[in-house]
Amino acid sequence: MIEDNKFNNYRIAVPAEFESVFSHFYFAENKSEEFITKTFLPSYQTILIFNFGCKAILHSKQNSQIEVEKCLILGPIKKAFDYSLPPKSEILVANFKDDSFYRFFGAASIAEHLPINPDVLLNQNCFTALWEELSKIHTTDRRIDFILKFCKPYLQNRNQVLESLTATDNPNLDKIKSVAALHNHTERNIQLYHKKYLGYSAKEINRYERFLNAVKFIQHNITLKNKVDWFEIVDKCGYYDQSQLIRDFKYYIDLSPTKYLEFQQAICNPKS
Repeated sequence: MIEDNKFNNYRIAVPAEFESVFSHFYFAENKSEEFITKTFLPSYQTILIFNFGCKAILHSKQNSQIEVEKCLILGPIKKAFDYSLPPKSEILVANFKDDSFYRFFGAASIAEHLPINPDVLLNQNCFTALWEELSKIHTTDRRIDFILKFCKPYLQNRNQVLESLTATDNPNLDKIKSVAALHNHTERNIQLYHKKYLGYSAKEINRYERFLNAVKFIQHNITLKNKVDWFEIVDKCGYYDQSQLIRDFKYYIDLSPTKYLEFQQAICNPKS
């Protein structure tokens, strides 16, 4: 997406070799003379932010601010938050997929204490050294290639239980129960594995996926220019009632479903 050639932002796909590690990279730069503020949407992924140029600023819903000087780890991203890019700044964001954060650093529970400089998670000051090398590279594609080569020695083998957890995507299947039976574990042990390796519980991700289904349902209706039936969304997406649907929208993006619908319609059907 380009706005007057002053703000550029886009997603970059990863090579097939790294698809189990990163879902994608994200790049944004501000070429204007003003601060530009955008929003990171919840993804339940842990992200590694590299900052180049002037310091980017992250804003929490509690009105606290964090400056990104060189690199910062944040997540898993469970709620939307804003970020600001001052003039002459740019960021490159690596989005860790599933348990890949654990495979690098050995403890997804550290995510409870993020944001944090990734150097403190390792025995050497390697990420700052990585940033120094990246700052000498002036194209995004070459920076990503450098990151991918850099990460290989740190990536651990995937746990077999996690292989099963991340491979199970049948919405009608009880993931915890089926994986527990497959590996001869108790359901409680599988729940602990889920939290340890992924940084969130199965209950949390199920709630998030239910919210995503509601968003997709709304988007589909907007595309077809159909009137949105909130009771149909409640029924088809597995909500108990409309108040539960409203709570999820307020929790993840701090908007009511109605406000979200109005916002999306304004984007898709702007007045001439």
